[in-house]
Amino acid sequence: MKRKYKWLIGCLVFIAILLLSAGMYFFHVAEVRDVAADKPDKLRAKTNSLYHYEHDFLSREKQTWTQRTSDNLKLIAWYVPAEKKTSKTAILAHGWHNNKTTMAIYGELFHELGYNVLIPDNRAHGDSQGEMIGYGWLDRRDYIGWLNQILKKNGQKSDIVMYGMSMGAATVLSTSGESDLPNQVKAIIADSSYTSVLEEIKHEAGDMYGLPWFPLVNVVSGISKVRAGYSYEEASPLKQVAKNTRPTFFIQGGADTFVPTKMVYPLYNASKGPKQLWITKGSKHVQSFHDYPAAYRSKIKAFLEKYDK
Repeated sequence: MKRKYKWLIGCLVFIAILLLSAGMYFFHVAEVRDVAADKPDKLRAKTNSLYHYEHDFLSREKQTWTQRTSDNLKLIAWYVPAEKKTSKTAILAHGWHNNKTTMAIYGELFHELGYNVLIPDNRAHGDSQGEMIGYGWLDRRDYIGWLNQILKKNGQKSDIVMYGMSMGAATVLSTSGESDLPNQVKAIIADSSYTSVLEEIKHEAGDMYGLPWFPLVNVVSGISKVRAGYSYEEASPLKQVAKNTRPTFFIQGGADTFVPTKMVYPLYNASKGPKQLWITKGSKHVQSFHDYPAAYRSKIKAFLEKYDK
Protein backbone atom coordinates (compact mmCIF):
# COMPACT_ATOMS: atom_id res chain seq x y z
CA MET A 1 0.00 0.00 0.00
CA LYS A 2 2.85 2.40 0.87
CA ARG A 3 4.51 1.59 -2.44
CA LYS A 4 1.28 2.48 -4.25
CA TYR A 5 1.06 5.84 -2.47
CA LYS A 6 4.71 6.56 -3.23
CA TRP A 7 4.08 5.77 -6.89
CA LEU A 8 1.01 8.04 -6.92
CA ILE A 9 2.86 10.89 -5.21
CA GLY A 10 5.75 10.44 -7.61
CA CYS A 11 3.39 10.68 -10.59
CA LEU A 12 1.77 13.82 -9.19
CA VAL A 13 5.16 15.45 -8.58
CA PHE A 14 6.25 14.54 -12.11
CA ILE A 15 3.07 16.02 -13.60
CA ALA A 16 3.47 19.18 -11.48
CA ILE A 17 7.09 19.61 -12.63
CA LEU A 18 6.06 18.98 -16.23
CA LEU A 19 3.24 21.53 -16.02
CA LEU A 20 5.46 24.13 -14.37
CA SER A 21 8.20 23.62 -16.97
CA ALA A 22 5.72 23.88 -19.83
CA GLY A 23 4.13 26.90 -18.16
CA MET A 24 7.46 28.68 -17.86
CA TYR A 25 8.18 27.99 -21.54
CA PHE A 26 4.85 29.33 -22.76
CA PHE A 27 5.04 32.31 -20.39
CA HIS A 28 8.39 33.20 -21.94
CA VAL A 29 6.95 32.90 -25.45
CA ALA A 30 3.88 34.98 -24.62
CA GLU A 31 5.10 37.63 -22.21
CA VAL A 32 8.86 38.09 -22.16
CA ARG A 33 10.31 40.75 -24.44
CA ASP A 34 11.26 39.55 -27.91
CA VAL A 35 14.27 41.34 -29.39
CA ALA A 36 12.63 41.11 -32.81
CA ALA A 37 10.03 43.60 -31.53
CA ASP A 38 12.80 46.16 -31.03
CA LYS A 39 13.54 46.34 -34.75
CA PRO A 40 11.64 48.43 -37.31
CA ASP A 41 9.20 46.52 -39.45
CA LYS A 42 10.11 45.39 -42.93
CA LEU A 43 8.78 48.13 -45.18
CA ARG A 44 6.09 47.60 -47.80
CA ALA A 45 6.77 47.34 -51.51
CA LYS A 46 5.54 50.10 -53.82
CA THR A 47 2.88 47.73 -55.11
CA ASN A 48 1.32 47.45 -51.64
CA SER A 49 -1.99 49.27 -51.25
CA LEU A 50 -0.68 51.04 -48.13
CA TYR A 51 2.79 51.95 -49.40
CA HIS A 52 2.18 55.68 -49.59
CA TYR A 53 0.80 55.79 -46.04
CA GLU A 54 3.89 54.10 -44.65
CA HIS A 55 6.39 55.94 -46.84
CA ASP A 56 4.90 59.38 -46.24
CA PHE A 57 4.62 59.04 -42.47
CA LEU A 58 8.10 57.60 -41.95
CA SER A 59 9.58 60.48 -43.95
CA ARG A 60 7.92 63.09 -41.73
CA GLU A 61 9.89 64.94 -39.09
CA LYS A 62 9.17 63.51 -35.67
CA GLN A 63 9.54 64.69 -32.10
CA THR A 64 10.47 62.22 -29.38
CA TRP A 65 8.32 62.18 -26.26
CA THR A 66 9.18 60.21 -23.15
CA GLN A 67 7.34 58.98 -20.09
CA ARG A 68 8.48 57.48 -16.79
CA THR A 69 6.00 54.85 -15.60
CA SER A 70 4.89 54.14 -12.05
CA ASP A 71 7.26 51.14 -12.03
CA ASN A 72 10.14 53.33 -13.28
CA LEU A 73 10.31 52.32 -16.94
CA LYS A 74 11.24 54.86 -19.57
CA LEU A 75 8.82 54.78 -22.49
CA ILE A 76 9.43 56.37 -25.89
CA ALA A 77 6.95 57.79 -28.40
CA TRP A 78 6.94 59.57 -31.74
CA TYR A 79 4.96 62.78 -32.04
CA VAL A 80 4.10 64.34 -35.39
CA PRO A 81 2.23 67.67 -35.36
CA ALA A 82 -0.57 68.21 -37.85
CA GLU A 83 0.10 70.31 -40.95
CA LYS A 84 -2.19 73.00 -39.56
CA LYS A 85 -2.29 73.85 -35.86
CA THR A 86 -5.11 71.97 -34.17
CA SER A 87 -6.38 70.88 -30.78
CA LYS A 88 -7.03 67.38 -32.13
CA THR A 89 -4.59 64.57 -31.31
CA ALA A 90 -4.75 60.87 -32.11
CA ILE A 91 -2.82 58.43 -29.90
CA LEU A 92 -2.14 55.08 -31.56
CA ALA A 93 -1.44 51.74 -29.87
CA HIS A 94 0.44 48.93 -31.64
CA GLY A 95 0.09 45.16 -31.37
CA TRP A 96 2.00 42.29 -29.78
CA HIS A 97 5.64 42.08 -30.90
CA ASN A 98 5.18 45.23 -32.99
CA ASN A 99 6.46 48.76 -32.43
CA LYS A 100 5.79 52.31 -33.55
CA THR A 101 6.94 51.67 -37.13
CA THR A 102 4.06 49.21 -37.45
CA MET A 103 1.70 52.13 -36.87
CA ALA A 104 3.11 54.36 -39.62
CA ILE A 105 0.23 53.54 -41.96
CA TYR A 106 -2.31 54.54 -39.32
CA GLY A 107 -0.23 57.55 -38.33
CA GLU A 108 -0.43 58.88 -41.86
CA LEU A 109 -4.16 58.15 -42.02
CA PHE A 110 -4.83 60.31 -38.96
CA HIS A 111 -2.32 62.93 -40.11
CA GLU A 112 -4.20 63.23 -43.39
CA LEU A 113 -7.40 63.69 -41.40
CA GLY A 114 -5.84 66.72 -39.70
CA TYR A 115 -4.69 65.25 -36.38
CA ASN A 116 -1.53 65.57 -34.36
CA VAL A 117 -0.28 61.99 -33.98
CA LEU A 118 1.35 60.36 -30.94
CA ILE A 119 2.63 56.78 -31.32
CA PRO A 120 4.20 55.19 -28.23
CA ASP A 121 6.30 52.06 -28.09
CA ASN A 122 4.51 49.99 -25.46
CA ARG A 123 6.53 48.65 -22.55
CA ALA A 124 8.80 45.77 -23.62
CA HIS A 125 8.57 46.86 -27.27
CA GLY A 126 10.64 49.03 -29.59
CA ASP A 127 12.68 51.75 -27.89
CA SER A 128 10.76 51.56 -24.60
CA GLN A 129 12.11 49.80 -21.54
CA GLY A 130 10.63 46.76 -19.84
CA GLU A 131 10.90 42.98 -20.03
CA MET A 132 7.29 41.96 -19.39
CA ILE A 133 4.65 42.49 -22.09
CA GLY A 134 1.54 44.13 -20.68
CA TYR A 135 -1.09 42.81 -23.16
CA GLY A 136 -2.90 46.13 -22.80
CA TRP A 137 -3.49 45.62 -19.09
CA LEU A 138 -0.29 47.13 -17.74
CA ASP A 139 -0.29 49.48 -20.73
CA ARG A 140 -3.67 50.98 -19.83
CA ARG A 141 -2.04 52.94 -17.03
CA ASP A 142 0.83 53.96 -19.30
CA TYR A 143 -1.71 55.35 -21.76
CA ILE A 144 -3.36 57.40 -19.03
CA GLY A 145 0.10 58.89 -18.59
CA TRP A 146 0.41 59.63 -22.31
CA LEU A 147 -3.05 61.20 -22.38
CA ASN A 148 -2.15 63.49 -19.50
CA GLN A 149 1.07 64.43 -21.26
CA ILE A 150 -0.92 65.43 -24.36
CA LEU A 151 -3.05 67.69 -22.16
CA LYS A 152 0.02 69.17 -20.52
CA LYS A 153 1.78 69.93 -23.80
CA ASN A 154 -1.15 70.66 -26.12
CA GLY A 155 -3.56 72.19 -23.62
CA GLN A 156 -6.67 71.31 -21.67
CA LYS A 157 -8.84 72.14 -24.68
CA SER A 158 -7.45 69.17 -26.58
CA ASP A 159 -9.73 66.71 -28.35
CA ILE A 160 -8.19 63.23 -28.22
CA VAL A 161 -8.94 60.08 -30.18
CA MET A 162 -7.53 56.70 -29.14
CA TYR A 163 -6.87 54.11 -31.86
CA GLY A 164 -5.42 50.63 -31.47
CA MET A 165 -4.99 47.44 -33.44
CA SER A 166 -4.85 43.90 -32.01
CA MET A 167 -3.12 44.16 -28.60
CA GLY A 168 -3.28 47.91 -29.16
CA ALA A 169 -7.04 47.66 -29.57
CA ALA A 170 -7.16 45.79 -26.26
CA THR A 171 -5.01 48.58 -24.82
CA VAL A 172 -7.34 51.42 -25.79
CA LEU A 173 -10.44 49.48 -24.73
CA SER A 174 -8.81 48.69 -21.38
CA THR A 175 -7.89 52.36 -21.00
CA SER A 176 -11.47 53.38 -21.80
CA GLY A 177 -12.72 51.85 -18.55
CA GLU A 178 -10.33 53.71 -16.25
CA SER A 179 -12.01 56.08 -13.79
CA ASP A 180 -9.44 58.82 -14.47
CA LEU A 181 -9.77 58.73 -18.26
CA PRO A 182 -9.56 62.41 -19.25
CA ASN A 183 -12.78 64.00 -20.43
CA GLN A 184 -10.89 65.22 -23.49
CA VAL A 185 -10.94 61.68 -24.95
CA LYS A 186 -13.77 62.05 -27.46
CA ALA A 187 -13.73 58.76 -29.35
CA ILE A 188 -12.13 55.31 -29.51
CA ILE A 189 -11.39 53.07 -32.48
CA ALA A 190 -10.50 49.42 -31.83
CA ASP A 191 -9.39 47.16 -34.68
CA SER A 192 -9.30 43.44 -33.74
CA SER A 193 -9.29 43.34 -29.94
CA TYR A 194 -9.58 40.16 -27.90
CA THR A 195 -12.15 39.97 -25.10
CA SER A 196 -9.58 39.01 -22.46
CA VAL A 197 -6.04 37.70 -22.35
CA LEU A 198 -7.42 34.49 -20.84
CA GLU A 199 -9.75 33.83 -23.78
CA GLU A 200 -7.08 34.73 -26.33
CA ILE A 201 -4.43 32.47 -24.78
CA LYS A 202 -6.97 29.65 -24.46
CA HIS A 203 -7.72 30.06 -28.16
CA GLU A 204 -4.04 30.09 -29.13
CA ALA A 205 -3.29 27.00 -27.04
CA GLY A 206 -5.58 25.04 -29.32
CA ASP A 207 -5.14 26.94 -32.59
CA MET A 208 -1.35 27.29 -32.60
CA TYR A 209 -0.20 24.35 -30.49
CA GLY A 210 -3.09 21.88 -30.60
CA LEU A 211 -3.13 21.67 -26.80
CA PRO A 212 -6.04 21.52 -24.36
CA TRP A 213 -6.09 24.82 -22.51
CA PHE A 214 -6.75 23.32 -19.07
CA PRO A 215 -4.76 23.25 -16.85
CA LEU A 216 -1.77 24.67 -18.76
CA VAL A 217 -3.21 28.14 -19.35
CA ASN A 218 -4.10 28.41 -15.66
CA VAL A 219 -0.48 27.60 -14.79
CA VAL A 220 0.84 30.21 -17.24
CA SER A 221 -1.63 32.76 -15.84
CA GLY A 222 -0.38 32.05 -12.32
CA ILE A 223 3.21 32.54 -13.45
CA SER A 224 2.15 35.82 -15.07
CA LYS A 225 0.62 36.99 -11.78
CA VAL A 226 3.91 36.36 -9.99
CA ARG A 227 6.31 37.55 -12.71
CA ALA A 228 4.35 40.32 -14.45
CA GLY A 229 1.83 41.35 -11.81
CA TYR A 230 -1.41 40.36 -13.52
CA SER A 231 -3.42 37.22 -14.21
CA TYR A 232 -4.96 36.53 -17.60
CA GLU A 233 -8.50 36.69 -16.27
CA GLU A 234 -8.13 40.18 -14.81
CA ALA A 235 -6.61 41.49 -18.04
CA SER A 236 -10.02 41.93 -19.62
CA PRO A 237 -10.89 44.57 -22.24
CA LEU A 238 -14.43 43.20 -22.03
CA LYS A 239 -14.80 44.14 -18.36
CA GLN A 240 -13.21 47.53 -19.03
CA VAL A 241 -15.28 48.43 -22.08
CA ALA A 242 -18.41 47.70 -20.04
CA LYS A 243 -17.50 50.87 -18.11
CA ASN A 244 -16.92 52.90 -21.27
CA THR A 245 -19.33 55.64 -22.33
CA ARG A 246 -17.27 57.20 -25.15
CA PRO A 247 -18.23 56.71 -28.80
CA THR A 248 -16.44 53.58 -29.99
CA PHE A 249 -15.89 52.13 -33.45
CA PHE A 250 -15.20 48.38 -33.50
CA ILE A 251 -13.50 46.90 -36.58
CA GLN A 252 -12.82 43.19 -37.10
CA GLY A 253 -11.75 41.01 -39.98
CA GLY A 254 -14.44 38.59 -41.05
CA ALA A 255 -11.85 35.83 -41.57
CA ASP A 256 -9.74 36.54 -38.48
CA THR A 257 -8.55 33.30 -36.89
CA PHE A 258 -5.82 34.82 -34.68
CA VAL A 259 -8.28 36.91 -32.69
CA PRO A 260 -11.50 35.14 -33.70
CA THR A 261 -14.09 37.36 -35.32
CA LYS A 262 -16.69 36.28 -32.76
CA MET A 263 -14.82 38.13 -30.00
CA VAL A 264 -15.90 41.50 -31.32
CA TYR A 265 -19.60 40.94 -30.60
CA PRO A 266 -19.45 40.81 -26.77
CA LEU A 267 -17.10 43.81 -26.83
CA TYR A 268 -19.52 45.77 -29.00
CA ASN A 269 -22.51 44.76 -26.88
CA ALA A 270 -20.77 45.67 -23.62
CA SER A 271 -19.82 49.23 -24.59
CA LYS A 272 -22.23 51.75 -23.06
CA GLY A 273 -21.66 54.74 -25.33
CA PRO A 274 -22.55 55.38 -28.98
CA LYS A 275 -20.99 52.64 -31.08
CA GLN A 276 -20.44 51.31 -34.56
CA LEU A 277 -19.36 47.91 -35.84
CA TRP A 278 -17.72 46.98 -39.13
CA ILE A 279 -16.88 43.39 -40.05
CA THR A 280 -14.72 43.33 -43.17
CA LYS A 281 -15.55 40.46 -45.49
CA GLY A 282 -12.72 37.97 -45.93
CA SER A 283 -10.10 39.95 -43.99
CA LYS A 284 -7.64 38.15 -41.76
CA HIS A 285 -6.14 39.58 -38.57
CA VAL A 286 -5.63 43.38 -38.79
CA GLN A 287 -5.84 43.25 -42.59
CA SER A 288 -8.97 45.36 -42.97
CA PHE A 289 -7.04 48.53 -43.87
CA HIS A 290 -4.92 46.62 -46.40
CA ASP A 291 -7.95 44.94 -47.98
CA TYR A 292 -10.28 47.96 -47.97
CA PRO A 293 -8.03 51.06 -47.82
CA ALA A 294 -10.55 53.54 -49.23
CA ALA A 295 -13.46 52.25 -47.16
CA TYR A 296 -11.31 52.08 -44.00
CA ARG A 297 -10.31 55.72 -44.35
CA SER A 298 -13.83 56.80 -45.29
CA LYS A 299 -15.52 55.03 -42.37
CA ILE A 300 -13.02 56.34 -39.81
CA LYS A 301 -13.36 59.86 -41.26
CA ALA A 302 -17.15 59.70 -41.03
CA PHE A 303 -17.02 58.35 -37.46
CA LEU A 304 -14.69 61.15 -36.35
CA GLU A 305 -16.73 63.83 -38.12
CA LYS A 306 -19.73 62.63 -36.15
CA TYR A 307 -18.15 62.26 -32.71
CA ASP A 308 -15.07 64.51 -32.71
CA LYS A 309 -16.47 67.66 -34.26
